[in-house]
Amino acid sequence: MDLSVVLSRALTGIDAPLVRVETHLSNGLPAFNIVGLPETTVRESKDRVRCAIINSYFEFPDRRITINLAPADLPKEGGRFDLPIALGILTASGQIPQDRLLAHEFLGELALDGAIRAVPGCVAAAVAASDAQRALVMDSDNAATAALVPGSRILGAADLLTLAAHLNGAVTLAPTQPLAPKTQRDYPDLGEVIGQEAARRALEIAASGGHSLLFTGPPGTGKTLLASRLPGILPDLQAGEALQVLAIRDIQRNAGQIPALFERPFRNPHHSASPAALAGGGSRPQPGEISLAHGGVLFLDELPEFSRHCLEMLREPLESGEITLSRARYKATYPARFQLVAAMNPCPCGFLGDPEKACRCSPDQIQRYHGRISGPFLDRIDLHVPVVRLPTGRLLQTDGGGESSSVVRARVAATIDRQLQRQGCTNARLKPEQLILRCAMPSRERQFLEHAAERMHLSGRSVHRVLKVARTIADMAQAKCVDGGHIREALAYRAPV
Repeated sequence: MDLSVVLSRALTGIDAPLVRVETHLSNGLPAFNIVGLPETTVRESKDRVRCAIINSYFEFPDRRITINLAPADLPKEGGRFDLPIALGILTASGQIPQDRLLAHEFLGELALDGAIRAVPGCVAAAVAASDAQRALVMDSDNAATAALVPGSRILGAADLLTLAAHLNGAVTLAPTQPLAPKTQRDYPDLGEVIGQEAARRALEIAASGGHSLLFTGPPGTGKTLLASRLPGILPDLQAGEALQVLAIRDIQRNAGQIPALFERPFRNPHHSASPAALAGGGSRPQPGEISLAHGGVLFLDELPEFSRHCLEMLREPLESGEITLSRARYKATYPARFQLVAAMNPCPCGFLGDPEKACRCSPDQIQRYHGRISGPFLDRIDLHVPVVRLPTGRLLQTDGGGESSSVVRARVAATIDRQLQRQGCTNARLKPEQLILRCAMPSRERQFLEHAAERMHLSGRSVHRVLKVARTIADMAQAKCVDGGHIREALAYRAPV
């Protein structure tokens, strides 16, 4: 047989489109050509494949070899097609039967000695192969990670020779069992926080409704301490979210270091991070910090120190929950549904309003400092919470005196469960038409909100976010309707920075 077809998967964002690796052997001067929009790494695979076949004790055909990677308009990159190309040559030359390949998809880079190496995107490929009801054959090192995909059938092979023996029926590769995920939670405990009852209350509201949060206060008052406790009071990721988080980590080549499978990520980029580091980028788009925080928390400390361009890029993902990176030849969409938690000082020196230290900043300096953050960006932050300095005697207490993360997490999980049963999403993700329906209130409360919005000069987006926070506060109190007390507390969190 001079023609063979082997199935593989490319990588676009967290999707893995099907690629047919078609191999044809013809008479003529020996040559090895790869067509189908291959990049440099793919074109170099001809040397790796040739050495791997010879060093695996197979015969490399001394004929004209043409490899077509279809569809031809899909860019192909990386060494992920080495294994299917080698199998295509062996099948076309009659050394492996074609019918044994039809129920499999293949992914992997080949070493010169025939060993199969890991490539990024094995989780995305496992999802796609499972949907197509085919087994995925890949390197044995990361096979246990890919096997975490529900319904998948993963075969791990150490080298080309072992895989060929399986396809020829000489040996049988058993399906890989999934990696046993960690079950313990390694988050810092909220019970270690001393005092700050108002900030703790705001933190629980943010967790219960999926709201964004901004802490403002002097240095050393516990803003970062509080923010780091948010993942610990959130319930575990659901199966679909956990799979997306796993796929993003795998693209970053961290699949061999899988944390607790349902653990929520916590990303804390430095304020010197570039726009590409936050949003993702590169000639071939890679996920950035906002995608790595998908399903978890993105914490921006010293918020005004981030560049204006970086902050403005967060506006669209905060609304849509995803980000699309477009390049000349690539377009990739990554999920980016995260909870934003930010912290900032009230002024450049940090001591504006501090009862113990006097502020050294002029009004003009304070105005410029606050002007680094645009109004539309602040509009998208639901809760604006001041964090005050505690007395020294209170700080020296050995016990925080507050509830532990496990106690608060149980309440948060119950509140989120009520929202999911009622509307299928958390309150922060309610659309405007759903919001009015779910936040029904008596006419007196409605008039109060209208007057408050006029006095505070709230935008339409801000009013909607006040309603969402009020609905969350009502859910925490197990109230069916939003009342005046819920609205007043929600309005208190819209105070200017």
